[in-house]
Amino acid sequence: MSMSTSMSGSGSDDELAEVAFRDVPPDEGARAGRRWWDANAQDYLAEHGDFLGPADFVWCPEGLREADAALLGDVAGRDVLEIGAGAAQCSRWLAARGARVLSTDVSHAMLAAGRGYDEAAGTQVPVLVADARALPLPPASFDVVFTAFGALPFVPDAAAVHAEAARVLRPGGRWVFAVTHPVRWAFPDDPVGLTAVRSYFDRRPYVELAASGRVLYAEYHRTVGDHVADVVGAGLVLDRIVEPPWPAGHDRTWGGWGPVRGALLPGTAIFVAHRPQDTAG
Repeated sequence: MSMSTSMSGSGSDDELAEVAFRDVPPDEGARAGRRWWDANAQDYLAEHGDFLGPADFVWCPEGLREADAALLGDVAGRDVLEIGAGAAQCSRWLAARGARVLSTDVSHAMLAAGRGYDEAAGTQVPVLVADARALPLPPASFDVVFTAFGALPFVPDAAAVHAEAARVLRPGGRWVFAVTHPVRWAFPDDPVGLTAVRSYFDRRPYVELAASGRVLYAEYHRTVGDHVADVVGAGLVLDRIVEPPWPAGHDRTWGGWGPVRGALLPGTAIFVAHRPQDTAG
C-alpha cells in the first residue's frame, strides 16, 4: 500500500531503519508527508513521470484516464481545484480543455517540479502551496474539486479534507477523489502476493521510521465504510464508486499494483460526490 516504493528519506539522520504498522502522533505523521514529498519529488517523477505524462490526467496505476472516464464532467469554463496535485499534470490537461484551474499541494518541491512540465506543454498552471485540511480559499469558489491519490492517504484526519472540499465547492459542485482500494490494505506491498496478511479493519497507518524513531513517511488506511462516512459527514452526496479493472496488456507494476493481482483484486477506488444544491454557502 505504500506509495513510497523503494525510496527513503534523504540525509544520514533520515536513513530508513524500520517499516511497521503502528499508531504515530497525528501531527508527526502529517509533517512527515510534507518532508517526504519535498525530499523525493525528483526521484518520484523520474520513476513515474513517463507514465503520468507532463499534461495528462491519469486517475490511477491501472491507467484510467479522465479523457475516457469523464468523472469530472464538462470542465470548459468551470473553476476547478486540484488538491494533492503533485506536479499538476492533471490540472495542465484540464486547462487545455478550457477549465480555470488552481493546483495545490503541501509539497513546494512537487509543485516546483511542474514548472518544467509547463515549459514542455506551453502552459503556466497557477499553483499554491497549501494543506488540504485548511485551504486558504474562500467558500463556494469552485465548481469541481478533485484529487488523484493526493492528500487523503497522507493525512491522519481525512474528514478535514472532505470538509474543506465541501466548503470551497459551489452548490451542485462535484468532489472526486481516488485512493488505494481499501481491500488492498490486507495484502502485502507486493503486486504478486495474493494472500491476505493483515486485517482489513486494522486502521494503524503504514509508517517508515528512522533509527532515531523519527517518522519519515506515513500512509493511512480507511475502509470503504470510513470513506463513505467521511463524505456524508461533510454534507456531501455520494453518487458512485468506480473500481477500475486492470486492463489487458498493461504490464506496469507500481508498488502493490500489477497485472497478477490486478486480474483478481481491485487496486483503486474512485469516489464521486457532489454538494447538494440546497447547502448553505
